[in-house]
Amino acid sequence: MRMIGHDSLGTGRELLVDGKTYKYFSLPEAAAKIGDIARLPYSLKVLLENILRFENGRSYTVEDAKSLAGWLANGGSSTKEVPFRPARILLQDFTGVPAVVDLAAMRDALAKLGGDPRKVNPLVPVDLVIDHSVMVDVSGTANALQKNVDIEFERNGERYEFLRWGQEAFNNFRVVPPGAGICHQVNLEYLGQVVWTATDAGDTYVYPDSCYGTDSHTTMINGLGVLGWGVGGIEAEAAMLGQPIAMLIPDVIGFKLTGKLKEGVTATDMVLTVTQMLRKKGVVGKFVEFFGPGLTHMPLADRATIANMAPEYGATCGFFPVDEITLGYLKLSGRDEHRVNLVREYCKAQGMWRDETSPDPVFTDTLELDLSTVEPSLAGPKRPQDRVALGSIAPSFAKDLAAGNMGVPGDEANKRVPVEGSNFDLGHGDVVIAAITSCTNTSNPYVLVAAGLVARKARAKGLRPKAWVKTSLAPGSQVVTDYLNASGLTEDLDAMGFQTVGYGCTTCIGNSGPLPDAMVDAIEGEKLVVAGVLSGNRNFEGRVHANVRANYLASPPLVVAYSLAGSVKLDLTKEPIGTGSDGKPVMLADIWPSQEEVEGIVHSVLTRQMFMDRYKDVFNGTTQWRAIKVDAGSDTYRWNSGSTYVQNPPYFEGMTMEVKPLASVKGARILGLLGDSITTDHISPAGNIRKVSPAGEYLMEHQVRQADFNSYGARRGNHQVMMRGTFANIRIKNEMVPGIEGGVSKHYPSGETAPIYDVAMRYRNEGVPLVVFGGKEYGTGSSRDWAAKGTFLLGVKAVIAESFERIHRSNLVGMGVLPLVFKEGESRATLGLTGDETVDILGVEELKPRMMMPIVITRADGTQVKTEVQCRVDTADEVEYYRNGGILHYVLRGMAA
Repeated sequence: MRMIGHDSLGTGRELLVDGKTYKYFSLPEAAAKIGDIARLPYSLKVLLENILRFENGRSYTVEDAKSLAGWLANGGSSTKEVPFRPARILLQDFTGVPAVVDLAAMRDALAKLGGDPRKVNPLVPVDLVIDHSVMVDVSGTANALQKNVDIEFERNGERYEFLRWGQEAFNNFRVVPPGAGICHQVNLEYLGQVVWTATDAGDTYVYPDSCYGTDSHTTMINGLGVLGWGVGGIEAEAAMLGQPIAMLIPDVIGFKLTGKLKEGVTATDMVLTVTQMLRKKGVVGKFVEFFGPGLTHMPLADRATIANMAPEYGATCGFFPVDEITLGYLKLSGRDEHRVNLVREYCKAQGMWRDETSPDPVFTDTLELDLSTVEPSLAGPKRPQDRVALGSIAPSFAKDLAAGNMGVPGDEANKRVPVEGSNFDLGHGDVVIAAITSCTNTSNPYVLVAAGLVARKARAKGLRPKAWVKTSLAPGSQVVTDYLNASGLTEDLDAMGFQTVGYGCTTCIGNSGPLPDAMVDAIEGEKLVVAGVLSGNRNFEGRVHANVRANYLASPPLVVAYSLAGSVKLDLTKEPIGTGSDGKPVMLADIWPSQEEVEGIVHSVLTRQMFMDRYKDVFNGTTQWRAIKVDAGSDTYRWNSGSTYVQNPPYFEGMTMEVKPLASVKGARILGLLGDSITTDHISPAGNIRKVSPAGEYLMEHQVRQADFNSYGARRGNHQVMMRGTFANIRIKNEMVPGIEGGVSKHYPSGETAPIYDVAMRYRNEGVPLVVFGGKEYGTGSSRDWAAKGTFLLGVKAVIAESFERIHRSNLVGMGVLPLVFKEGESRATLGLTGDETVDILGVEELKPRMMMPIVITRADGTQVKTEVQCRVDTADEVEYYRNGGILHYVLRGMAA
């Protein structure tokens, strides 16, 4: 892939750093020709440079560059779209395995179309980090880590063999083996470079590092000044195959930070506050860029914490410009001195450098937070944006329970249930999972050291976690273990039951592992609303654990505190957290460390050498990884028809070079009537597979024991499992079957109730197309391509909702499913839908970006409702993807041609 286009604007320049000469495309030079860009947001300057570098008069044009200058002249808004091609791609294994499956399937399909399968190869660097497969099967013991790793390799042998094949078969493709850490922390600590370099035609070019990731929390890298965001696997595959992705120039919301956090307040409290504010503001599909004097002394780790939760506040990214703090982190984390110097000189030459004298950019809109006003907080019990002050957790839980918001009657709020074989009982609000889990917080040494200090002080007073609490620590990288060991805090965390259980996502992704059977029997038998407290990003319904209905996001030190308290019904600001060995009550304040204590330890133990030692052999892996046998002799994958993990997907079956004309959807039946905030977890769960479910039945038919079911996330390489798991979340509510939780629908005209998969297959056999109706923010959450793939494979032609989350809308288009949005004031409720109607979607033949489409709803009595919906196929490129049957079909035909 060429690095440069025509350079029609004449912006090519040279930069000399440490005696080395680099070529680059100058933004100040471009400004002389396209208009003033000095106060363009830093994030949009990355988009502009991308256009200058690839400008070719076709997919990248001078007009594209001028449209970014026009955004500024127009006060921070635009209806123009521009192309973007990231410097690299980041995958994790849950989303990476299906991406590699798709690439392998594309090789087969290209061979059948008469092309060379070796053409299907990443054209930009791709890193896949295996981090989502380890489960907390064992916890609270000294050997938990080794046992969990052993189980992980035993469970995932087929997947890992497949990834080892991909590592050998594809160029530009590296795999970070299990045990290194989570993808976004490895990205922050090692992979991200802030500026990227590549050689083209003998010249070395320097340009901004940028990243698409198939993990929604790819956004953590924005804390380092690297523009990156989560995309679906489908979009990532197209990007890695050299396809520029067109995007509307986003609104950029400026978030001004002032002041400093006060004593007793953590970066987690700050990010939960920011998340609540931005969700209220409404930033879906927008960039957020942070500015103001509050940045001057904000550690990089705190910036990364805020950037990481961009999916939770709904933004495409939360960007922090490059400054001296960025350079300080690059040095600390082991990047070489020349890279640090190159970052400084390049960013200054491009007007991408921030310091206290830099003028504030122009933004579409702004909001402001004085950090000194932030107070200790959690978020829950179901959504990350629902921040609750620490002192209000107990009354808010009681209120939700009494109102029946937890899915069970709350009329016996104080009942206790004995647990067979144990010396304790359980009640509503008891904390059964306390997990310092990877994601937002494990990249942040300040909150992890704070957790260790809470454990140390609690231990000294003779406190212990309650017997019913499952405790775990899953660091985001091995560097965390090094500094916890160096500080002596590992011993204290181990003594409190927070032994390291693995280096991976664990609890936040639903890999929380089992609770004791006797506890599950008590919870299920008495319909108890028990709680989880975790330091991750997400607490959506049914995600953390099937039996834990109330889940709260909290800082690592508060996770430790709640393990000691054992209940969210205690007010930790006023009531004792426990009784010490001296018989005296212990308050949270008695074991809470000061900022001075935390910072003193972090600055004394965290060293550059730790990063350099941990990452020097990061791609080699353990002896278990290196022992995996690789079938390296084939350009195409030798599919194993008996595998229940990896199967050749059916997307390209019967594909020809001919593109079929588009047609309207006639006589579609409704598969689901769904409410607001339907997440990709609702649509395609990642957690446990239930025995009594279509997926469980499929696995048992293939002689897989229930103990070996693993998770939906781990089986994403097998479309047969994932189709059956679509809309199979245990907490999803289909309004067609009121009063029932779980993935159930009705078949019409028979009116028979059955699992959604079974209903969909019955309609498929009858040749009937399907639609799904939803509410606001349909597709919130993880960048989960299977939420779109599964929808497509069930035969759904369109999803009609009040609004869509960005990534899922894009994924639906990429799979050839129409995302349609109701007119203002209309919804499934105002139309009085019950599920027995048929739906016609007209005008598809004349598809244009964001056009209005007529729909006709015919009720069971024959009466009709005619209205219009907006088609959210947003760009001309997306029209072409849809016309071809999906983005991969479009790319494949281009290769074959």
